[in-house]
Order: sequence, then structure tokens, then C-alpha cells
Amino acid sequence: MAEVTARVLAARAKWRFRGLARPPFADAPGPGEESVWDYPRPPRLARDRRRVQVSSGDRVLADSTRTVRVLETASPPTFYIPPEDVDETGLQASGRTTFCEWKGFAQEFDLPDRPGVAWAYVETFPEFRAIAGYFSFYPARVGCTVGGEVVRPQPGGYYGGWLTREIVGPVKGEAGSESW
Repeated sequence: MAEVTARVLAARAKWRFRGLARPPFADAPGPGEESVWDYPRPPRLARDRRRVQVSSGDRVLADSTRTVRVLETASPPTFYIPPEDVDETGLQASGRTTFCEWKGFAQEFDLPDRPGVAWAYVETFPEFRAIAGYFSFYPARVGCTVGGEVVRPQPGGYYGGWLTREIVGPVKGEAGSESW
């Protein structure tokens, strides 16, 4: 379990927007839409029963109706898939790790022909233990669908959010978002 230190608290305190009020530059959601500016910080976990599939070429890497979405202010949802619904054949731990001040420490995974396609949190803060060991995939690097809809990757290259037609922004990673 990850420990909340003074450094983690300082990183968390830097966030200006926390989903309490939609900023004036945010798009207003229409019927059936969600604004990323209404998502909270710290992020919220939400179960999702829509069919999520991840593929690389003709190979299905994951197929699940038991996913968890992480909903975080300014970011499109990220879908986390239980390991039982992931074909781990060929996925190799890369040795690269990342840190999120809200969720914890993640391990990145490669395919033999494609680096950095997925990650999984290996050490979480207590409120995110429900996604420990679950996989998420970068839609910019592998094919991802939600309920049959092809996912668009979150802009910016680094982020792993899943953009679908019901999500409105603007979202973190777009030009100008560095100032949020």
C-alpha cells in the first residue's frame, strides 16, 4: 500500500480545479453527455458494464463487461480491466514505472512489437485498492472500444484517457491545458 507523505500532499494541493464548479471555459454537457469538469478530484471509481475490448491488430488483448472507470477532473475516463479479462500472453513488464499522487505506483507493459501499451497499479493508496492489478491500455497505441464505439486517445501523448462521444471538455492534454 502506498503511503501518503508530505510530498504527495503537496502534489495533490497543486490542483486548482476539483470538480466542484465547472470553469467558464468548459463545454456544457448535453443530454447523455458527461463533462470532465464535473468529475471530482480526488478521482472517483465507477463500475461500468459496457463491453470493453482492446486489440492489437487481429489479437484481442482484453474483453470485459466488468471494468472500472476512473473519473478525474479535466481528464477523460480511464477504463481499468480485471486481470482475469486480459490475455497477458506477450505483455511484458517494461521496467518503467509511473506515479500518480492520487492512485499510486504503476508498472508499464510492452508488447514485443510495441512499447508502452498498458499499465497496472502495483501499489495503490487505500482509496484505489479496487483497481490494484487491473490493466488499462493507451488507446493511442492499441485499439480500444467501449460498447462498440472506437475510442479516441486523450491528446498530449502522455495521458491514457479514453474519449468517447459522451465526453465533453476541453480535456487535459489539449493545447493550452498546461495553464489549468
